[in-house]
Amino acid sequence: MNWSALKSWLPGLLLAVAVGCTSAHYHKAADRAAYGAIRQKTPAVKNMDPAFTIEQTNAVELGNLPVVTNAVDYLGPDGEAERGARRVRLEDALRIAVHHSRSYQSRKEQLYLSALSLTLARHQFTPIFSGSGSAAYNVKTTESPALSDHFVEDRSVSASGNVGESWLIRDLGKITTAFTADFLRFVVGDPRLATSSKLSATFVRPLWRDAGFKQDMENLTQAERDLLYALRDFTQYRKDFSVGIASAYYNVLGNRDAVRNSFLNLQSSHRNADRTRALAQEGRVAGTDLGRQEQQELTAESAWINAVRSYMQALDNFKIQLGLQVDASLVLDDDELAALQIHHPDLSVDDSIQLALAARLNYMTTKDQVEDAERKVKVMESLLKPDVKLTASASLVSDPNKIYSLPEPQRYTWNAGLDVDPGLDRTSGRNNYRTALITRNRAARTLEEQEDQIKLQVRDSWRTLDQAKRNYEISEIGVHIAERRVENQSLLAEWGRSRAQDQVDAQNDLIASKNQRTQALVTHTIARLQFWNNMGILYIKANGQWEEVQNAKTK
Repeated sequence: MNWSALKSWLPGLLLAVAVGCTSAHYHKAADRAAYGAIRQKTPAVKNMDPAFTIEQTNAVELGNLPVVTNAVDYLGPDGEAERGARRVRLEDALRIAVHHSRSYQSRKEQLYLSALSLTLARHQFTPIFSGSGSAAYNVKTTESPALSDHFVEDRSVSASGNVGESWLIRDLGKITTAFTADFLRFVVGDPRLATSSKLSATFVRPLWRDAGFKQDMENLTQAERDLLYALRDFTQYRKDFSVGIASAYYNVLGNRDAVRNSFLNLQSSHRNADRTRALAQEGRVAGTDLGRQEQQELTAESAWINAVRSYMQALDNFKIQLGLQVDASLVLDDDELAALQIHHPDLSVDDSIQLALAARLNYMTTKDQVEDAERKVKVMESLLKPDVKLTASASLVSDPNKIYSLPEPQRYTWNAGLDVDPGLDRTSGRNNYRTALITRNRAARTLEEQEDQIKLQVRDSWRTLDQAKRNYEISEIGVHIAERRVENQSLLAEWGRSRAQDQVDAQNDLIASKNQRTQALVTHTIARLQFWNNMGILYIKANGQWEEVQNAKTK
């Protein structure tokens, strides 16, 4: 590229660089302000993420997870596909979900936007600068005084500029300042040069209606509290999110365990059918018994195929829930299911309710919103008063006889006075005030209703937890009974004294009891987490893992 071509591209290139730098600057400035507001309020919300950020990486860290080296037989052909997959523990799944879940990222961005809104509300109470300028080339024809019917052109260049500043100061008033300058230069014709400048300032302070700028102050106060509410909502979401991930994780393992049980049932059905066929050839069992066993073979195979499909579908859905690609190769750790135990909290319903009313974040927000409604009633009541404002203004101007001149102190004007508006038409203010009263009453009713809802929710979760414990105990007994029945039927079958229907029923009941026991164990674990969550005392760590609650007590 030659020099002339480079010169033609250079201005555009410099402009692009300048715009790019400016965009990056504003990006960083917005982050500093928003993150600063979040950090400022984080200590007021227990269990809020202290290292909150919306920055996200697309790289999924699975390379450091253990590799599956063997293929399980109970998955059939799908089991071979697990060889080489990554084994994911619950802790790994929670960490992956926190960093890659799409819904989790959206909630973080929602909190960031709330903080960004607060920064704008705060900005209204800082000095706000503004500036503008204009320039023009003017051409005008005028009739020549020396020659009739002869016109001449007057060509001139004019420019004007303005720099202003506005500052709303709490409990003082609003101050506005401005500096303006005008320039006029005749290029052809009249050789005059004209310039002027002016420095002005105004002060406004409401004395009665909206005294102290109550409405503007209320907007700022509400924005501050809205961010606090957003922090509480996000903190509660973190808890709900971790419980949801854990529930999905254990449910996938429960489906996998159901596949294993179905496969064992299929193998047992094959053995029973083979034994019955051998006995039938010897004439020791009836043909109806053989048909029943062969039918059980087909039923068991169909149940196993369906269980495999359900497991694979649940696993794929879980990958999406984590924020992974559906074709990601991973296997959940069976040891997590084997390690589950019944840890039943020793806490009464009444104590649980007291804890919930003291710790629930959404209940705190609802109580604060009653206070918000009370403040707004007072603001609307203030706006019903006559509007009386103290106003003052002053200005300095330049000497009109000088070509270049700045505003001079001796050339000043000033005035002060009161602006009064009795507000003869207050229909809008009346309606706003009545609306504020209704909103306050609604907020009070919402608080009462939420208290009852929390009591109901805690009672229900306590009952669900107790029910899950009893169901597990029943299913544990049921498994032992079913195992003895299967053993007895196997012994009777060896002697040719067992009916096929009894064998099938015993085997099916054993599988159903095992599945029920696994489901009851998973249900109790999730119910326990949800119980702590409903009381507001579930503590979530940075990686999404929770801390098990120990010795929860009321004050």
